[in-house]
Amino acid sequence: MFIDHRQEQWPEWLGTAEFVYNNKIHSSTRTSSFKVNYRQDPRIVFEGSKKGKYGGAEKFIEKMKEIQIEAKVALSKVQEEIKKYTDRKRVEVNNYKIRDLVILSTKDLKYQIVGRRT
Repeated sequence: MFIDHRQEQWPEWLGTAEFVYNNKIHSSTRTSSFKVNYRQDPRIVFEGSKKGKYGGAEKFIEKMKEIQIEAKVALSKVQEEIKKYTDRKRVEVNNYKIRDLVILSTKDLKYQIVGRRT
């Protein structure tokens, strides 16, 4: 997400990228890496309480909001592309019932019994 027009600034955003990645809810764990490691969600507050006093902070807040919007758009686009690619190879599967007979290939099994019927 830090290429294109911000490519020359990637070292400045590396910490932010790491934070965002670690704060993302992963599909496998259904929680963020941050929460898994620290047992709590990180505190994220981008709303300034005293406007006007801290111009640098307000500028930072606006920049972070822009980056978050861009990141969400980029992630949505990637998710759509992955879904499109995955759905291309997806085929309908037979619904098997208990006691249905099937034929299985053993060529990819790690431990095969040589010379025996399996």
